[in-house]
Amino acid sequence: MILKNYQFHYSLIGTLDKPLILFLHGFMGNIDEFDEAIKLLFNEFSYLTLDLPGHGKTQVLGEDEYYTMANTARALINLLDELKIAKCFLVGYSMGGRLALYLALNFPERFHKVVLESASPGLPTAERLERIKLDTQIGRKLTRIFEKSDFAAFLSNWYNQPIFGYIKNHPEYDRMVESRLQNNPHELDKSLRFMGTGCQPSLWEKLKCNTIPMLLLVGESDKKFIYINTGMAKICEFAKIKIISNTGHNIHFENTLAFVENIKSFFSTAS
Repeated sequence: MILKNYQFHYSLIGTLDKPLILFLHGFMGNIDEFDEAIKLLFNEFSYLTLDLPGHGKTQVLGEDEYYTMANTARALINLLDELKIAKCFLVGYSMGGRLALYLALNFPERFHKVVLESASPGLPTAERLERIKLDTQIGRKLTRIFEKSDFAAFLSNWYNQPIFGYIKNHPEYDRMVESRLQNNPHELDKSLRFMGTGCQPSLWEKLKCNTIPMLLLVGESDKKFIYINTGMAKICEFAKIKIISNTGHNIHFENTLAFVENIKSFFSTAS
């Protein structure tokens, strides 16, 4: 669908009698990110998936500013309007989780409940400059990638990060990497530079005023995000944290069944 400044690649599957979930993938993910989870949710929900700007087949038709979180969020609201979706459930992973939180805090009337997987409200101002420098360095590496083998090496290093725990031992790890390789590294650079953690506005203060029920999922091996999400739950009475055993940052990939069970339970429970 072509909207102003965007051409979105999306999939909308289900029927009007089933509640709808909007899924937002993480950095270097794509429209297929949640396929295994969706297979287990299909009987009870409809779903909307898409490639976020800088990923997959979605194209930004305007200037680089349209990769930012604020403009991407507004574009997604416009997409919901075009599809005549007044209100839905929302699930976001990592970068998609940060975007989901932004959407929930700025457009609360559009979402029933929100699941944030390994997400954060951004950084305090003092830390943002250092993170921007780090994201810029990573972006430079992406812009130097022209061969698939170089991209594969980049991904191998990426998943060595402590937050991902033992993800490389997962039997489907190679399949996940192959999916990541479908992205354009130069577009990923733009996503990182304009919607990375360093660039996004801090949402900590707004989170204090949130009234949408939120489930914060974190993996037990992801100590960094356990700390962040514990802080989120402390300042927001409508947010509760759940630590998923035997997982790191990518819960829906490492333990799909636990991920789905938590979504089902949370979305089916009265507020």
